[in-house]
Amino acid sequence: MTTLPERAARRCYGVVNPIHSTLYFSPDLPREFARAGLDDEKAVYFAARSAPMGRVGAGTVTAAFYNFKHELVAQHIPHAWDSVSPEDALDARLRAVDSLLTRLLGEEAIASKEMTEVAELALRAAEGCSRPARPLYAANADLPVPEAPHLAYWHAATLLREYRGDGHLTALLSAGLDPVEALASHTASGRGMSPKWILASRGWSPREWEAAKERLRDRGLLAADDELTASGTELRRALEDETDRLDRAPYAHLGATGVARLTELAGAFAGAAQAAGAFPADLIGKR
Repeated sequence: MTTLPERAARRCYGVVNPIHSTLYFSPDLPREFARAGLDDEKAVYFAARSAPMGRVGAGTVTAAFYNFKHELVAQHIPHAWDSVSPEDALDARLRAVDSLLTRLLGEEAIASKEMTEVAELALRAAEGCSRPARPLYAANADLPVPEAPHLAYWHAATLLREYRGDGHLTALLSAGLDPVEALASHTASGRGMSPKWILASRGWSPREWEAAKERLRDRGLLAADDELTASGTELRRALEDETDRLDRAPYAHLGATGVARLTELAGAFAGAAQAAGAFPADLIGKR
């Protein structure tokens, strides 16, 4: 079994994931979906991310996404499929990825040998993933790999992101954190989405948010000032360690040298995307 430096897999994931997730904050995605027949931006997110699973219902999406309120999901799924088929949704999201990455990174970077190399490395890492108990990864793994290197890289980043995400949900369940508690404790750590963005996008009310924080306080995980207690900090650390354990396979498959090179290349592209305004400035934070 390949030995990796400590936290190497987490560091690699941390710079690969932004290329996947920037799509959900871009104007390109709603624009392409509107052209395909779906012009509700919240519905677009659910349709774009769940389309690899086919014409699924709200229950399936709620289960796979975990931290969205079911009632919000049910406002948009399965009704979105009346406006855009899963097949058309997949085409629309790839068109959005194409225009997004070209705009953020520039045509020279898109056509570079480094883009071809990073796509090859990320795809090789994804070969180490497996389907059981990984619904979002498995659905995306059944899709063809796009020919263009920048689209192939986004596809591979998506595989690695959903694989880790599926495993993280297992860790959250083991820790006994419900969807809102998971969000609130992550925000309290300083690494999660700000309450503003959570309440605007996940469907939870301010009352439900405060109730979740109160439950965390009752468990001794959150202090009165909304900072994590020592127990809360340890729980979040253990969660990430368990997620790392469940996410080890793709990076072990790639090997230490490949992981180091993927981290280097992906970090450069993620940094360029960030500098180009890929994410809102107030996305991460405690307030």
